[in-house]
Amino acid sequence: MRLEESSEITLKQPRINFCIWLQAVKGEQAPAGERMLRMPSCLLKLTRVVQSHKPWALFILIFVFVSFAYIKLYWGIGEDPKSRGPTYGLSAEISCAHYVPSPLDIAGGPSPSTGKVFFVETSEQTSPSYLFSCSVESAARTHPTSRVLVLMKGLAKGNASLPKHWAFSLLSCFSNVEIRPLDLTELFSGTPLKRWYLWPLRHWEPHFLPVLSDACRIVLMWKFGGIYLDTDFIVLKNLQNLTNALGIQDDVELNGAFLSFKAKHKFMELCMQDFVQNYNGWVWGRQGPDLLTRVFKKWCSLRTIKSMSCKGVSALAPEVVYPIPWQNWKKLFEAVSALELHKLLRNTYAVHIWNKLSHRTKLEIPSQALLAQLYSQFCPATYAKMKQDSEELSRLAV
Repeated sequence: MRLEESSEITLKQPRINFCIWLQAVKGEQAPAGERMLRMPSCLLKLTRVVQSHKPWALFILIFVFVSFAYIKLYWGIGEDPKSRGPTYGLSAEISCAHYVPSPLDIAGGPSPSTGKVFFVETSEQTSPSYLFSCSVESAARTHPTSRVLVLMKGLAKGNASLPKHWAFSLLSCFSNVEIRPLDLTELFSGTPLKRWYLWPLRHWEPHFLPVLSDACRIVLMWKFGGIYLDTDFIVLKNLQNLTNALGIQDDVELNGAFLSFKAKHKFMELCMQDFVQNYNGWVWGRQGPDLLTRVFKKWCSLRTIKSMSCKGVSALAPEVVYPIPWQNWKKLFEAVSALELHKLLRNTYAVHIWNKLSHRTKLEIPSQALLAQLYSQFCPATYAKMKQDSEELSRLAV
């Protein structure tokens, strides 16, 4: 797949025939003469399995049901409906002249940077949150001559128009932002992850969406090169000079929320191989931070993680892209002075917001909270929309 020539990236979700699966479990076909009046054939086969293999069949059914319930519950509580922005009748149209400065005013003038910045949404979500919008906006402002590619699985393939949502309207104001469908079958083709992805029962795994995101980022880096960012980053500076690099999140582990690599780099090739060879989708983080940490330790012959450059790959100190440790995420909602903010971010290129932990916490707009100040300075168009919506909600509440 040549991304430069492709305008479509979407997923074809495999289907599971539960009846065929039951037949495989039972190991035999049901006799053709056995019928049950007005009972669907799938239910009939299920009944036979339970009757002939009661303990084993019951265990499997309970396991499947619990797994399905866990997945639905996990992803249901993992997303804050409020983070999607208001759903009442505010206009989805954004005035570019009002929200976005001219290209010459972005990031202090034209930048010599080139290349691509990738954001990926592997769920069906097509209602971006304020943080999602801020992440893309801040990257677009700090990389004005780079292509900022937002790849979303939920977008319809072949549909030229985006869903009506204020975030799409706002981000379309930036000439370097491209929002496209995500074709995962095409993305994984020609890589060791193709067979992994096409396994029919893959999406039943409890951490499938984050694991899918982990897979996408290493394949994107290997195939095309550039910069990958999670959609809960606020970018402060141009990241193009951080080449073949990833960040240390704490004393023991790297994190893949930020990656910057040249195309076909051997390190990313080893990450793809490790992804398949040491795969375990039932352990949180094993295909993400754990994988990158394993590969980097082997790459540099290390026992412990430390900030260093080894064989052309750099492990960046935590303050570069993870200045707020995940254990201290609440600091993002605490008030800080301008001097404190300057000191905190002196050596920082981007701030990870740890949305999985912080998304339920209310952010007052306006306020002196660290996160509010980051919004205000580095994604002012999104911040202006947040203020407008906050004021509108206050008026409606009166």
